[in-house]
Amino acid sequence: MTISLITGANKGLGYETARGLLAAGHTVYLAARNADNAQRAAKELGGLPLVLDVTDDASVHAAAVHVAEEHGVLDVLVNNAGINGGGPRPLADCTAADMAGVLDTNVLGIVRVLHAFLPLLELSDHGNVVNVGSGLGSFGRVHDPERAESRVPDLLPYPVSKAAVSMLTVQYARAYPDLRINVVDPGPTATDLNRFQGFQTVEQGAAPIVAAALLGPEGPTGAFLDGAGVSPW
Repeated sequence: MTISLITGANKGLGYETARGLLAAGHTVYLAARNADNAQRAAKELGGLPLVLDVTDDASVHAAAVHVAEEHGVLDVLVNNAGINGGGPRPLADCTAADMAGVLDTNVLGIVRVLHAFLPLLELSDHGNVVNVGSGLGSFGRVHDPERAESRVPDLLPYPVSKAAVSMLTVQYARAYPDLRINVVDPGPTATDLNRFQGFQTVEQGAAPIVAAALLGPEGPTGAFLDGAGVSPW
C-alpha cells in the first residue's frame, strides 16, 4: 500500500493529481485548509480527508501526527498548494507585503510541510516528494524569446516564489539522496489560480505531476521536470 498526501487537493491540479494517484492504487490524503473542502474532495474521489494549512505550523504539525498515527509512514508527498499573488501589476506598485504573502504560502509552506513530514518519508522504502513549480520560475525559459514565459510582463511575486521552489528542491534533494525530490512544471493549465487562462486542461497539467509522483528509486532526483521529462533549469 502506497500512502500519498497532496496539499491544496480540493480543486484544480491537486484534485486531478489525487484522481491519478488513486487510479494508480495509492491511498491518498486530500489535504485542504478547510475541513469541509477536504471532506468533499475526499468523498468525491474516494480518498482520505486531511486538514492542512501550509501557512500554519500547528496545522501542519497536527496533520503529520494524524498521518503518523493512521499509517506510520508517508511514501509520496505532493506540495501543490499555492497562490498567485493577484496577477500582473506594475512592479513599482509591488510591495514587500505583496511578496511576503506569496512566499509564505508557496515557499515557506513547502518548508513547513517538509519539516513535519520528512521523518515519515524517510521511513518509506521509496519516499518521493514532488514540488509543483512553474516555467515562470525558470531562468532559462524567461530568457528565451521563443518561450511564452519570456513574454509575461509585470509579474513579480509568483515567478520569484517558483524560482525559490526550484532551488529549495535542489537543496533538499542533495540533503536526502535516498528520497526522490523533484520540481514539476505542469505547464499553462486552466485553473482558478490563473483565472482559467491557461490553454491546457487540468488533466494535461496534472499528468507530469502524477508521473513524477510515481517515480521509483531509479528515477531522477533534484531535477526540473515537465510533460516532456527532464527539462533545463
